Amino acid sequence: MAKVNLNLDALNSRLKDEYRNGKITFSEEQRKKWANIYGIVGNHSAVHICSWTKKNLKNGPACYKRKFYGIDTHRCAEMSPATAWCHEACVFCWRPMEWYSRITMDDSEVDDPEDIIRGTVEQRKKLLVGFGGNSKVNRRMFREAYEMWPTHWAISLSGEPTIYPKLGQLILKLREHPETRSIFVVSNGQEPEKIWKLKEMDALPTQLYISFSTPNPSMFKKIIRSVYLDGWERLMETLHMLKDLNCRRVIRITLMRGINDDDKSIEEFAEILNDVVADYIEIKSYSYLGQSRKRLSYENVASHDHVREFARKLEAKLRDYRYHNEDPNSLIVLLKNVNSPYQDFIPGPRAEQSLKNGDARI
Repeated sequence: MAKVNLNLDALNSRLKDEYRNGKITFSEEQRKKWANIYGIVGNHSAVHICSWTKKNLKNGPACYKRKFYGIDTHRCAEMSPATAWCHEACVFCWRPMEWYSRITMDDSEVDDPEDIIRGTVEQRKKLLVGFGGNSKVNRRMFREAYEMWPTHWAISLSGEPTIYPKLGQLILKLREHPETRSIFVVSNGQEPEKIWKLKEMDALPTQLYISFSTPNPSMFKKIIRSVYLDGWERLMETLHMLKDLNCRRVIRITLMRGINDDDKSIEEFAEILNDVVADYIEIKSYSYLGQSRKRLSYENVASHDHVREFARKLEAKLRDYRYHNEDPNSLIVLLKNVNSPYQDFIPGPRAEQSLKNGDARI
């Protein structure tokens, strides 16, 4: 990576760092904001019970990840080790990212992975306990959700996980538990060297997501708003690195009606994606939620038909990716690389466990 080029105006607008007993932590403003919606874990982490888990516990529909990858929705731990820290201020983000405060953490100023994992399990139970008295809740699913270890760990809740300097150790610790079946990491791709470090540590997640929602530098600057002046170049480096990562790789496109869904955008997306090796492309509509409602309108939400139409047009211009699945409840369409070595459903936390031919080599 070349020298760091920072957008100082974006950085200076953020909240100042706060510490507690030598650890980087939430400011009081941040803590009040996040404590209303998440279970706070330690100094800088959090866990959440998402709407799909709540619906599924009441015998409602499961998260699209159940349909696509076989994930147990009711046994999901959606969490973040860097809840209030991100390099970007995406206009479509529902999180209160205007409160994000910094883009780096040192090893010495963060909580240890063991403490984060233990705290996540404890806080998740506290958030779930109220479901036990709800007559609409499936009793078996509640017992599994509440009493058993989470089988799925979604490191994606808020903030950017690669900012947490012990992410590799966190993943390795999660892998050690016999009931951990899958670990997903969702990244903005702004720290390619940190993702490469996961490879060097043999600590890549089961499935790595890279967000790629703007097909050119100009749109990236306006919509993604990275604190790095070379943010686009960093994202491109990460995308082109995917071919060398021995894990399941997913590119996530957040589709915003009237913004990144026109024919020119499709051409530009395809030009880049034809040079990128991933296993899946998820095309999901923007959701009119949270803080994003201050920046976008409900008209920017794409209907499922619109998402499907976009996906089909994009598919027609891609060499190796084909329509594979969809979930209207989540307004999402899945494309899959015809050369992907992976089966869809995930039997274990190491990616090679879901290779189609059972071979541990990629």
